[in-house]
Amino acid sequence: MRIIPAIDIIDGKCVRLSKGDYNTKKIYNEYPLEVAKQFEAHGIEYLHLVDLDGAKSKHIVNHKVLEQIATKTNLKIDFGGGLKTDADLKIAFESGANQITGGSIAVKDAETFKSWISKYGAEKIILGADAQNEKIAISGWQEESNKELIPFIQEYQREGIEYVICTDISKDGMLEGPSYKLYQKILNDCKVSKIKLIASGGISTFAELPKLAEMGCEGTIIGKAIYENRITLKQLENFINEFN
Repeated sequence: MRIIPAIDIIDGKCVRLSKGDYNTKKIYNEYPLEVAKQFEAHGIEYLHLVDLDGAKSKHIVNHKVLEQIATKTNLKIDFGGGLKTDADLKIAFESGANQITGGSIAVKDAETFKSWISKYGAEKIILGADAQNEKIAISGWQEESNKELIPFIQEYQREGIEYVICTDISKDGMLEGPSYKLYQKILNDCKVSKIKLIASGGISTFAELPKLAEMGCEGTIIGKAIYENRITLKQLENFINEFN
């Protein structure tokens, strides 16, 4: 299972929110590159970089941060937040993203999102399936759609999607543990083609990681637990060395 730390960006700074609420913003570091370099120094290869300004303004904003981390580390970055047009996507890839995550766009403009899968391939495009009560949430989680989580994922599996990041919004930033039942349900119900499920939201202790790996999650995104020192980078380094 891949370990994927998260860096969320507002005003170029590394922040965390609780349940996606911008009013709960807490700044952890003014220099995201410093944080990314710490991750890399502990054997971490992947990074989940979220442009929260972009998610709110509905177009890419913090691509300079992406470019800086991509050029000054060897981390493989998946980038999301506000990607709405072909031009946004071009900027993200040209700035060094290895993959991009599309959430709101996959709901609001399915044709464009499907065209990205065709053009760039399933290896490059991740479906962001963030949910509240098993309903897909969009626009930086400011809106709930009427899309049911499992059928939504299945629809895009038929289009060739392999990578899916699922965040249970009620768990995000709360340090109360991940949604094991929800992930198990996704893994059970989306077997038509092999799904690479990346668990996100609620990770609070190191002991949760082997459990997610055992379930069959392809990756897990860890945010606040790192920043609040609930999980140390040394523990993650040991996990990577032991399981990979």
